[in-house]
Amino acid sequence: MIAQERLAETDRALARRVAAYRGGYLPEERRALERSLHSGELLGLAATTALELGVDVSGLDAVLIAGYPGTRASLWQQAGRAGRSGEGALAILVARDDPLDTFLVHHPEAIFEQPVETTVLDPDNPYVLAPHLCAAAAELPLTEPDLALFGPAAPDLLPQLEGAGLLRRRSTGWYWTRRERAADLTDIRGGGGSPVRIVEAGTGRLLGTVDEAASHTAVHEGAVHLHQGRTYLVRELDLKDSVALVEEAVPPYSTTARDTTSISVLDTDIEIPWGAGRLCYGSVEVTNQVVSFLRRRLITGEVLGETKLDLPPRTLRTRAVWWTVTEDQLDAARITPEILGGALHAAEHASIGMLPLFATCDRWDIGGVSVPLHPDTLLPTVFVYDGHPGGAGFAERAFHTARAWLTATRQAIASCECEAGCPSCIQSPKCGNGNDPLHKRGAVRLLTELLREPLEQAPDPSEEPASDSAQKSTASSAQEPATAPAQEPATDLSQEPPLGPAQAPAPDPSQEPAPGPSREPALGPSPERSPAAEAAPEDPPAT
Repeated sequence: MIAQERLAETDRALARRVAAYRGGYLPEERRALERSLHSGELLGLAATTALELGVDVSGLDAVLIAGYPGTRASLWQQAGRAGRSGEGALAILVARDDPLDTFLVHHPEAIFEQPVETTVLDPDNPYVLAPHLCAAAAELPLTEPDLALFGPAAPDLLPQLEGAGLLRRRSTGWYWTRRERAADLTDIRGGGGSPVRIVEAGTGRLLGTVDEAASHTAVHEGAVHLHQGRTYLVRELDLKDSVALVEEAVPPYSTTARDTTSISVLDTDIEIPWGAGRLCYGSVEVTNQVVSFLRRRLITGEVLGETKLDLPPRTLRTRAVWWTVTEDQLDAARITPEILGGALHAAEHASIGMLPLFATCDRWDIGGVSVPLHPDTLLPTVFVYDGHPGGAGFAERAFHTARAWLTATRQAIASCECEAGCPSCIQSPKCGNGNDPLHKRGAVRLLTELLREPLEQAPDPSEEPASDSAQKSTASSAQEPATAPAQEPATDLSQEPPLGPAQAPAPDPSQEPAPGPSREPALGPSPERSPAAEAAPEDPPAT
């Protein structure tokens, strides 16, 4: 809308030749935009990652990528939208305030000298396997010999599908029982429930949809919703009927949802010592609830007020990696109780921002929680979890690359020139706590002390010979990113690195709030991202 207004100041005709595009638009709207782009009627299109896959867009002169999209695969896919007609093309990556973007600006070899990432898949995840079993049975009844094709988890899953009325067992095998298509159980663009329809209250006109996983933060009552340059206020969110009623308005503010998140350990699959602390991987349950929203003045971001919300909590059973530190390690790192919560919180944010360098994800696919004293570990603990039911392999990859991952995290924080933390190092665009408390120097000291200790690393399944790991991963390359410790310049971890030219003293710990659980919840299985979404806190995980 701003681009259209500025173009109109030069030539009113130009305002009609730029548009916006996202996956939540109606199919006919998306097709019309695609035709206009093909024909040349549109000169520019501001798009989310909905244009990345599944759309034949060619002949573009240039692509401007607003922020690193999370993976090299996505980066080259987006850049490849330009120049497909055999003509010259230009692709520009505009770095945003984010730890990973900052790191890549200083280490371009991590993009240009590395292959596309290893893609890890857990085919035994019941949330993945169940729809595939149903789709297979719909094409041809499943038989006992067929089950070997689907892995060892398939036999135990079939009785559950029978109990749910999705499959029926006969003497000749298992049959699909429903009228609808079994393939519709799997959504390649999202998941976690039926989309919420966005309806104009006065006319009944359907404006678009939003993933169920994102509805609590995107279209809660009172939320500001943008659609093709027009602004709407959400009058009501009906979760039972999956409908959000909106009315057109021009409020002088935007809205930002706030939430609370807790995490509990269900099962620890692997636990290895890291000095006196522990590095763990296993199953967790994440409970998230949107509790209020802030109204922020446009342009300045000034908070105008906060409104409470009454939305139900959402739970997510997924996979996580977590690490603990002991009191002795905290003493060695000079982490006092007053700054403990901020140091853990800052390390959590930065580690989430850096994980896409090691796993095929972006920070919107993962979430985190940091707790000064977690009831399950009885120690200060940082969790990073997959935002997909049953897990998606991101946390597992983080576990197997923990030293390289957290070394890059520490380096990204320490090399940032800010004094006490900024969006380029420890602040997150999706923090449910409003980026408070955070302690940059404490995070550097904490990670320095942790990385000083030896780590008895477990074998990474994604690096096994293909014949042994074909069931677990599809790897285009198993090479580590350029940030592995062996490839880094020698660094004396016994000394705290400078935090910028000013060398400002650390904030007075006595002025900081008491530490408490901090979190960066995950968006859930909705891969579409947009630059505009970066200004809002992350949506809760899918259930």
